[in-house]
Amino acid sequence: MQGAASKPVFSWRYLLVWLLAGVCMASPLSAQQRNIALNQLQSGLDFSGAEVQSLQADEFANPGNIALDTGNKLWSKPDGKSNKSCQSCHGDIARMKGISARYPAVDKASGKLFNLEDRIRQCRSKNQKASVWPYESDELLALSLAVTFTSRGMPLQAQIEGAAKSHFENGQRIFTTRQGQMNLACTNCHDQHYGRKLYTDPLSQGQPNAYPLYRIDWQRVASLERRLRFCYTGVRAEIPPWGHTDMRDISLYLMWRGQGLLVEAPAVRK
Repeated sequence: MQGAASKPVFSWRYLLVWLLAGVCMASPLSAQQRNIALNQLQSGLDFSGAEVQSLQADEFANPGNIALDTGNKLWSKPDGKSNKSCQSCHGDIARMKGISARYPAVDKASGKLFNLEDRIRQCRSKNQKASVWPYESDELLALSLAVTFTSRGMPLQAQIEGAAKSHFENGQRIFTTRQGQMNLACTNCHDQHYGRKLYTDPLSQGQPNAYPLYRIDWQRVASLERRLRFCYTGVRAEIPPWGHTDMRDISLYLMWRGQGLLVEAPAVRK
């Protein structure tokens, strides 16, 4: 496979021309068909500049460390009417190793597909009897990052069979379906044109293995759902409400699509 640096400069204008001409129409995928072979998967870090890569690798200067430290403190902090902490039930946070690499996952009690933030919100409400942190709140992302950090270096291992199968299939459908005023599908950019430049930055494969991560342009830690919503805005499509099942479904498909990539935390992107 050619490296990202060897691919020609790509512009949004040219992409629109090709799309309107029908040159890069997305073909329907059969169940579990991969457009990118497992041995060709690349983390978004591979498409980042040297400065971003250096910043992520710096154990001291990495801007995600502040949220990571906050999350570790929240893990052991009693809260709610139960006056319990996460540690009260689960023990040391290191015992969470491998957990984040398996989410999203179906919650047996409700039958719903949960991402890691959903699970934290449920635990706060059900077990701690505490107020539920809003989506994308600093506390929720910090604790999610701290749990994810315990799985750093482990491969993604999504479960897509059984109760998760319908969610996976819907996520795959969303990823390959054109939508919005731009009439684009996720696959058009992240399967067919990754590595080519959109203005000054190369398109990545759209892999989920580093979330939640610190985005420099947003000056904060952000979830995968926020990044997906940003993409919806980019193609001028209607954005699902926060926590919508479609967002969980496409996240599950992305985790399967990136199967084997290693968890990065705390990760940094431009």
